[in-house]
Amino acid sequence: MVQGEHGRLQVPARRRVPRRPADDRHGQDPQAGAAVRAATVLTGLLLLTACGTAHHQPGLRTGQGVSDTTIELGVLSDLSGPFKAQASARTSGYELFVADLNAKGGVCGRKVVLRVSDHGYDVERAMAAYFELEPQVLGFLDITGAPMTAAIGPDLMQSRALAAPASWSAALLGNPHMMVVGTTYDLDVINGLDHLRQEGALREGAVIGHLHLLGDYGENALEGTTFFAAQSGMTVASQSITATTNDVTAQVAALRAAKAQAVVVTTTASQTQLAIAAAQNWNVPFLVHVVGYDPAITDSRVLVMSSTAPLSADVPGARSAAEAFRAKYPDVRPAGPVVDGYAVGLAFTAVLDKACHTGDLTREGVLRAFHDTNDVDTLGITAPLHFSHTGRPSSTQSYLSKPDSAASGGLTVVRPLFESPLVKLKATKAK
Repeated sequence: MVQGEHGRLQVPARRRVPRRPADDRHGQDPQAGAAVRAATVLTGLLLLTACGTAHHQPGLRTGQGVSDTTIELGVLSDLSGPFKAQASARTSGYELFVADLNAKGGVCGRKVVLRVSDHGYDVERAMAAYFELEPQVLGFLDITGAPMTAAIGPDLMQSRALAAPASWSAALLGNPHMMVVGTTYDLDVINGLDHLRQEGALREGAVIGHLHLLGDYGENALEGTTFFAAQSGMTVASQSITATTNDVTAQVAALRAAKAQAVVVTTTASQTQLAIAAAQNWNVPFLVHVVGYDPAITDSRVLVMSSTAPLSADVPGARSAAEAFRAKYPDVRPAGPVVDGYAVGLAFTAVLDKACHTGDLTREGVLRAFHDTNDVDTLGITAPLHFSHTGRPSSTQSYLSKPDSAASGGLTVVRPLFESPLVKLKATKAK
């Protein structure tokens, strides 16, 4: 996208790439898949409680992806790449969520049908899958990965489809077709670092280390670290890697040599594990974004930042999720990403429900409903979500959690939803 006259966005012509068949979902761990599939059974239960199911309306306007009996939604996920553990969990959760939703009557008197494709964290594969799915669906319940959402974003401006990316990059906020559910990476980091300052782990003059992926995820998170340091009289020592980096020993050593007093890690889950292992006998706190957290990490130095509650949180949504999981799969350890599925399910269905009640379930009608949707109640999983202001995150509060092998989902809350005063300052400077 480029800036045109009067500051308006000019969207490049839609580019088509060779279509490929949707990838199979082979190679997944059966036990992990079961845990994930169970996890978002809860999503439907919460969603129906919070939003209700609209009845079929005579005279309802419908369009692409909507028939008299079905609503089709696309899911573009990383089921075979570096984020496959969380993406597979989330996707299986959507499938169970939709099954439960449909058992209760669906949305607007219609059954919801998911069209799922795997892009393996490859932009070209994602584009091919997107152009295959786009003519068939009303919108996208999931597009996993910041590079993929960035590549697909311009076409969404023309296709008018609403998409909920599994990415919290601030770069996506400028696209009015992107439903970013929760706090962006930079704000999560600011909240996390301010917590460390309040706890005395960071003082003026401190060096903050940051190990990050190249691309929107890591670089937007680094923006948060840089802003916090500039406002707090601190400096930043950063090290970057790519999604294929499989040895971070040198990067961790460089941060240690810079005498970092805390380290922010925004990488893949496997790379986070490598970083923690490489930092043995280095007694500093590690702030890890939930996108790059693996439940196998049990180190007491780790704090996990997220805009969604962990499964063990004492909030209605998480409690209901954990209880339903145990009832459905009593012998399977619950998977944490169910909570993200809850929040996205509640938010997306709130928009569809509003569009249904206004009598317009076309893409245009859904977009209007999206931009008129505020105070979405996710039952404590996130702060109330506001979508009416394009360019602003839907929430600005974060949870901080710590590894806990005894807790449902492997994390327990250290600090419930909170917001640093520096988050408001950054928002003011961004205007």
